[in-house]
Amino acid sequence: MSTPAPRRLSGKERAQALADAGGHMSRRQINLVIIGLMAAMFLSSLNQTVVGTSIRTIADDLNGQSLQALVTTAFLITSTVSTPIYGKLSDLFGRRPLFIISIAIFLAGSILASFSTSMGMLAAFRAVQGLGAGGLMALPLTVMGDILAQRERAKYQGYFLAVFGISSVIGPLIGGLFAGADEILFLEGWRWVFLINVPVGIGAFIMVLAFLHVPHHAQTKVRIDWGGVATITLAVVPLLIALEFGRDWGWMSGINLTLYGLSLVGLVAFILIERALGDDALLPLKLFRSPTFSMATVLGVLVGFGMFGAMMTFPLYLQLVNGATPTEAGWLMIPMIVGLMASSIISGQIIARTGKYRIFPIGSAMLAGAFFFLTFSTYDKPVIFTMAGMLLAGLGLGQLMQTLTLASQNSVDARDMGVATSASTFFRQIGGTLGVAIIFSVLFSVLPGAIGDSFKNKDLLHDALDAALTPSVAEAENNQPIMQAIYDPILQPLIDQLPPGIDLEDAATRGQIVDQVLERVDELPSGDSGEAGDSLNGDTSFLNGADIALKAPLVNGFANASVVVFWLSAFVVFASFLLSFFLRPAPLREKSAMQEAADARAAEAELESEAAIAAAEAGAFVGPQTGSVPTPEPARR
Repeated sequence: MSTPAPRRLSGKERAQALADAGGHMSRRQINLVIIGLMAAMFLSSLNQTVVGTSIRTIADDLNGQSLQALVTTAFLITSTVSTPIYGKLSDLFGRRPLFIISIAIFLAGSILASFSTSMGMLAAFRAVQGLGAGGLMALPLTVMGDILAQRERAKYQGYFLAVFGISSVIGPLIGGLFAGADEILFLEGWRWVFLINVPVGIGAFIMVLAFLHVPHHAQTKVRIDWGGVATITLAVVPLLIALEFGRDWGWMSGINLTLYGLSLVGLVAFILIERALGDDALLPLKLFRSPTFSMATVLGVLVGFGMFGAMMTFPLYLQLVNGATPTEAGWLMIPMIVGLMASSIISGQIIARTGKYRIFPIGSAMLAGAFFFLTFSTYDKPVIFTMAGMLLAGLGLGQLMQTLTLASQNSVDARDMGVATSASTFFRQIGGTLGVAIIFSVLFSVLPGAIGDSFKNKDLLHDALDAALTPSVAEAENNQPIMQAIYDPILQPLIDQLPPGIDLEDAATRGQIVDQVLERVDELPSGDSGEAGDSLNGDTSFLNGADIALKAPLVNGFANASVVVFWLSAFVVFASFLLSFFLRPAPLREKSAMQEAADARAAEAELESEAAIAAAEAGAFVGPQTGSVPTPEPARR
């Protein structure tokens, strides 16, 4: 007779078997879970880079260029607010169900977004995507803290950052491919920007469903902090809206001041509610009693400022100053990704072998050094100079990202692993949002003046006017947009006064006219309020393919404005370097959160067993039912 095939264990039975094994997982089990986590993280990070590349094409098709920021803000708000919520709920109800829910919500939002017929509809469905993305960003690192000891976990960080790096490189390529296609399988090309998430998400869903079986022991009393959810939403949403639209509305405008006030009210209410709820709070304030957690949180905000500021500034600089297309800019950022991956893997190996990570916040000094290096940027520097700065920035970021998360996780008990990890991600996102808002506000505030000053640089202006007066250059099709936007308003009145028949192809003749214009350089309409000064605040497509001499004053102005931003980033990140000396990390734990929880339950069971044995021994002198010492009945007479 043939023996029956062994019955396949259910997910709950696998989790129980893992718990019975003391939380110890085989290498194969760990690797399969890690693959599932990386698939989920790839889904989230790829989505952001693909959509960022395609949003301009999408807005053109849906007739909503002015609503691009709304689509971005909708995703940002829901993903940021939901991050700490996922962390707390996963502590209460387990990682697996929350992970599955987050993937399902994200996929639903992706499918809905692909059928959008207006920018308002797209913003609403992107908000649904953000609700799922909050879990995809917070839970992978939380699960890693569950299944891996802190020292061992450091080795795997490089793989996750590799996923992040790969998505950052191929995202613009995929986005450009879809956005540039008129139709793919009977749908507009840009709609596949969202539909591409479906196969990736289904793969992640299957991996998580099949292999993520982290044991979870339900708490006898579950209390959901709805007040904390409401007040953190009130604190974060108005702030994000103010940061996203403040440059258009005015940072101290009435509407922004109102939003600041609402955010402050929400923050105060949140703190009061969290203090009252204690351990049941969405973000227990006891976590901040740990100096390590508190300092890691502050450093996370500052590092988020530098990280997101860099990732938003570099592609723009490469496109405007170095003349790269969005796809080429993605390729040119490879040095930053390589640096990030290399430093993460190397630092992870060192942490795994030594158990020490105190030195690695030195990465903030490297990141500050990268920004300082880039303050020497000029428009005529070769692109290799910018790539060198990005490489140095990546080397610094790779050391910081995993170290701060390790410090946060290592400073809390296993039962708070989810909320601590999500809090670390949440505050880094807040720092990144602040960084992007402040950096872009400063950049576009100083840009008109920088361009105005650049147009008063007689060397640059001489070459630009000479090119603009040359008929073969001015009439070239690729130069028409920049001529109409910049130089026709400056030169047309002068050309109209020239005698008929003058030969502007003659260099000597042009030289005389250019000299006359340069004598009146202060009268040119290129100052802060002029057309040239404001020309890069909106559509910059007129620079594409333009003659280098014609666009030199503009890109020089942008390069000079970017230097101001690089100085600002350098100061902020250098502040994090100084604060890193106050980080006092404890030695990394040798066991995973699952193993620690299993040990704690075993110790508790042993105490209960010892108590039962002691009670049984004491029972020899105790009546079996009365619980009192038996006394003999008095003798009858």
